[in-house]
Amino acid sequence: MTLVLEPRHVTAVRRHGEADYPYEACGLIGGLVEGSRLVAVQLVPLPNARSDAARNRYLIDPEAFRRAQQKLDRDGLDIIGVYHSHPDHPPIPSQYDRDHAWPRLVYVIAAVAGGKAGDLKAWILSDDRASFDAEPLTIEERTVAWQSRS
Repeated sequence: MTLVLEPRHVTAVRRHGEADYPYEACGLIGGLVEGSRLVAVQLVPLPNARSDAARNRYLIDPEAFRRAQQKLDRDGLDIIGVYHSHPDHPPIPSQYDRDHAWPRLVYVIAAVAGGKAGDLKAWILSDDRASFDAEPLTIEERTVAWQSRS
């Protein structure tokens, strides 16, 4: 699968990572499946609910997840992924990320070094949970109009 982000999504993920630095930022990616492409339409930034180890872990509160999922459902979108930042570390999944990830969702990780966001990489957990596989990430402007149902 190829993840398609718009330039505004890349900017939003980077800004969220910078704003939450030195802690991990996190959020959901709402979108559509179009053949072999996961097309991001909407990001839902969420607070990192981690009260400990927020510099290298994130936690999405179940109630916040439920509310975000309801919003995306109302807009006719699926949760296609999760994004988070890695403060002062590369955008490569950690063992913790692997242990807590869900198969079939794409995970976008943004490196944030010294408070400045850098590379974004996309990953999908293998079905056997043994590893993350790098996924192609395409950045393109969408010309197809999409309207929220809200």
